[in-house]
Amino acid sequence: MSEYVQDTLAEMTLKMVGDRWKVLIIQNLLDGTKRFGELKKELGNITQKVLTSNLRLLEEKGILVRKVYAQIPPRVDYTLTQLGYELKPVIDSMIEWAEEYRKNMAKALKIELKD
Repeated sequence: MSEYVQDTLAEMTLKMVGDRWKVLIIQNLLDGTKRFGELKKELGNITQKVLTSNLRLLEEKGILVRKVYAQIPPRVDYTLTQLGYELKPVIDSMIEWAEEYRKNMAKALKIELKD
């Protein structure tokens, strides 16, 4: 595979999930279907507008599906698609890398880590 194609594929991956909220949304949905309010609560300080926007983008990209129930009050569930679940090894690798980086930086800076 040429270097150009590899760069393009890496860039495509980053465009799909390359920001904080998308990765955290996907990571949360790896546990299973969640409602909007559950996601908002688990993600912490994300605004409703930002969460809605990111959920829509992930839906457009085929990473998750949105199911709307015709009831009052309205109920909307979000679930990862197969494509979304295929991102698990990518996210797991990011977490492993971050753990090693954190340990190495703490060691270099002579800081004791608290778990």
